[in-house]
Amino acid sequence: MKKVLLLFLLSIYALTAASQNTIGLPDIINHSKEKYKAGAQNRQIIQDRKGRLYIANNDGLLTFDGINWKNYPLPNKTIIRSLAFGPDDRLYVGGQDEFGYFTSTNNGQLAYHSLKHLVPANENWFTDVWEIYFYRDLIFFQTSNKIFQLSGNNCTVYKSNHWRFIGVSQDRLMAQDQQKGLLEFKNGLWSPFLQESELPVDYFATSLTPIGCDSSLLTTLKNGLFIISGNKATKFSSGFLQTISDKNISCATMVNKDHIAIATNLAGCFIIDKKGNLIQSFTRKEGLQNNNILDIFLDKEKNLWLGLDNGIDFISYNNAIKHIYSDYLNEGSGYAAHIYNNELFIGTSNGLYKVKLEDAPDLSFVKGNFQHLANSDGQVWNLSEVNNQLLMGHHDGAFLVKENTVLPIDKSSGYWGFLPYNNILPSSLMVSGTYNGINFYNYNNGQFGKSKLVAHFESARFVVIDNGNIWIAHPYKGIFKVTVSGDKVTTKRYASKEGVFSNNGNFIFKIKNGLVLTSENGVYEYNSAKDVFEPSPYYNQFFAGKNIRYLKEDQQGNIWFVFDKILGVLDLSNDKPQMLYLPELTNQFVSGFEFIYPIDERNVLVGGEKGFYHINYHQYKQLEYPLQVQVVLVKAFNEKDSVLYGGYSGEVNETIKGSSKKVNISHSWNSFHFAYAAPVYAQQSNIEYSYFLEGFDEKWSEYTTRAEKEYTNLPAGNYTFKVKARNNLGDESATSNYSFTVLPPWYQTYWAYFLYTCMVFFAGYWYYILQKKKFKAQQLMYEEEQKRLQYLHQLELEKNEKELVKLRNEKLEAEIQHKNTELASTAMHLVQKGELLGKVKDQMLKLKTSVVDEKDELKKILRTISDEERMDEQWEHFSIHFDKVHSDFLVTLKKRYPLLSNNEMKLCAYLRMNLSTKEIAQMMNISVRGVEISRYRLRKKLEIAKDVSLFDFLIQATAQPTIEAN
Repeated sequence: MKKVLLLFLLSIYALTAASQNTIGLPDIINHSKEKYKAGAQNRQIIQDRKGRLYIANNDGLLTFDGINWKNYPLPNKTIIRSLAFGPDDRLYVGGQDEFGYFTSTNNGQLAYHSLKHLVPANENWFTDVWEIYFYRDLIFFQTSNKIFQLSGNNCTVYKSNHWRFIGVSQDRLMAQDQQKGLLEFKNGLWSPFLQESELPVDYFATSLTPIGCDSSLLTTLKNGLFIISGNKATKFSSGFLQTISDKNISCATMVNKDHIAIATNLAGCFIIDKKGNLIQSFTRKEGLQNNNILDIFLDKEKNLWLGLDNGIDFISYNNAIKHIYSDYLNEGSGYAAHIYNNELFIGTSNGLYKVKLEDAPDLSFVKGNFQHLANSDGQVWNLSEVNNQLLMGHHDGAFLVKENTVLPIDKSSGYWGFLPYNNILPSSLMVSGTYNGINFYNYNNGQFGKSKLVAHFESARFVVIDNGNIWIAHPYKGIFKVTVSGDKVTTKRYASKEGVFSNNGNFIFKIKNGLVLTSENGVYEYNSAKDVFEPSPYYNQFFAGKNIRYLKEDQQGNIWFVFDKILGVLDLSNDKPQMLYLPELTNQFVSGFEFIYPIDERNVLVGGEKGFYHINYHQYKQLEYPLQVQVVLVKAFNEKDSVLYGGYSGEVNETIKGSSKKVNISHSWNSFHFAYAAPVYAQQSNIEYSYFLEGFDEKWSEYTTRAEKEYTNLPAGNYTFKVKARNNLGDESATSNYSFTVLPPWYQTYWAYFLYTCMVFFAGYWYYILQKKKFKAQQLMYEEEQKRLQYLHQLELEKNEKELVKLRNEKLEAEIQHKNTELASTAMHLVQKGELLGKVKDQMLKLKTSVVDEKDELKKILRTISDEERMDEQWEHFSIHFDKVHSDFLVTLKKRYPLLSNNEMKLCAYLRMNLSTKEIAQMMNISVRGVEISRYRLRKKLEIAKDVSLFDFLIQATAQPTIEAN
């Protein structure tokens, strides 16, 4: 009876132990089929050397690079059950009635090649290929009733009623036959392997995992775990393992040298040590999508991937940041935490919780369940230890924490926190920040009693005590100093003259034993001698441009800070200060209620919107994830897109960085989309990328979390797209490159330039011909122009000649006018002569009748005659000038008509001058009738007809005859 009771108690203990998990759990990321857009079941998971994941999915081969999911279905659209990398770096897969391998095409995309044609015709039908293994240059594909062995192009078939399992361990290939048990492959034969075995008769082996130099862990579906060492199988048993032995154990993997991960189809995943004790469990309660795990895989970063019956889950197992939930079903926001009497108390929006601590360097691995303390429901703002007593600041008041409950101290207001006023403990006076300002409490006989001292003015959440002064920061009202002097309390508000230049965003903290004020304008330190806040040269060199909302100093002197919902650390543990950011926790705080509780270097608690985060800061700084950035996709765009590069160069598992083949691209496809990724799955939020297009960009881009880049309308030329990645620690990856050439448009090709050359040549020749024709035409035009110019010149000469003639005529006319004037003058003399003769005649008549002295009269007549002689001389002078004016008129007339008398000559001259009859009569000193008679006689003598004008006749008669050229 006692043995039965003991066994019952042991089973109860085992169940209780199995139900306890660690208080800190790594983040679990769920990938649903809606997210990766493929089938529900995911049977196997592997990873290539570059870090990319491959999953055997119901809809085909599923790949993941940390950012992008892609699915590659088999030609027959069958389920893929198994996959493995071969020694040739090809990715081999097996599905329903199909097996083969994937390799890359010329443009870097995955393409499937079937090997089914190597199977003998009579064996060319089979069920699902569940496992693929490589053993000594041989490939084995295991189905339920056949194992295919491929060696080159030869295929050997091993039949069985039911092959249940195949695996390799310690360089030994083993398979389980339903009837013959565990067999080993030697020299082309399957022979019994175990000499000693604790395996049951009808076990179903599911996996074989090396766990030591000469040992392997064999998991069975419903019979638990066994250790294979040499040719011996021994039961691996513990209280916990006994509880999960019938949970359909599907597989196992080593997490580290001490821990093993066990996956089940019914109860989720469990982490155990080598003694079989439970370390952690992961089920739907902890965040899995479901508890049906088909495969478990440990990636290069020592994190776990779970292939589920419906979905894929990622467990950031090796991450230095864990999540702490006080209640999985009621996730409250985390506001306060404190370790008191070896218990961890955490205050949330749901109340106060506690858990017993174990002696563990990393508190996140403490196993236990949080206990809710009675009477603590609601917002817990603060946990403070004053005079060795734990106090709770609550929305409903101030409380004392006692064992499993809380006792009210003062419920007059909501309380933000508590501080001892005196440096010497126990402090006789305690300061508390409330919704209304500052309250004071006296401490006597181990109890806190409310003091009459108060300083009520504004809500006092940020309170610091320095040298007996109580400093309060109100984020929207400014800075206040409360001074206690005996029974008197004074309050002073600090404004711009004291260095507080902003009423908004002011926070006050005690760092390095000094007062530090943070505001929108920067960081300030208090100068007690001047009683002012002054800009801090030291802190502003690190925090310039950051609106710091929270500061906390840890035991190592590092300063934790929060700004713009970003958590960082000013690490001062080394000689050179270093700014370190934790992007995993960006935007995970309750804004305005940030809380950081640094216990030691391995344990830092941070309040979050859902519970708390545990940071193993020592581990966080030590973790090194090798960064390998890859260009995973290159597309060119025109009216539609075309994939130029699918992310693979060579075989799938090769480590070539980028494409080694240079691609020539038509100019019409000169817009490009580049996608890249660094498959660091636990730190994906920490990764930033910088890119540079050689041949176009002038410098590397700024780092950003965006994992794609587009370029449009690139000109013709040679380009190399380069990308690199870095993490939050500043570590950079090597670059990944993709080279390509944008061909010039057809009008810029060599053929086009040759055509242009020919066109230019022919155009030049044609131009030469045209110019020649044009020259000839111009020459003809020139000649015609010359002729025209000569003609015009001749005309000009003639015109000039005419002008000369005209000028001569004008000159002649002027001379004629002059001569005419002289002739007129001569004619006047002749008229005067006539008058003289008349006078002489009259004088002679007078002398004839006069009786006066004849001698005097004769003298007068002689003088008159002398004047007459001069008149004759004037006529001769007149005749000379007349001939000059009238082209030798008198000479010509005399030659043609020599019988003309002098008087008739004179009459002709006068007529030529076109004088009137009266004028002629005066000139000739005859009467008008005498002139007419003389004209008649002259006509008769010249034989002029009556109808001919005497004037015209004289002009024609004296005209010079035309002299013709010989």
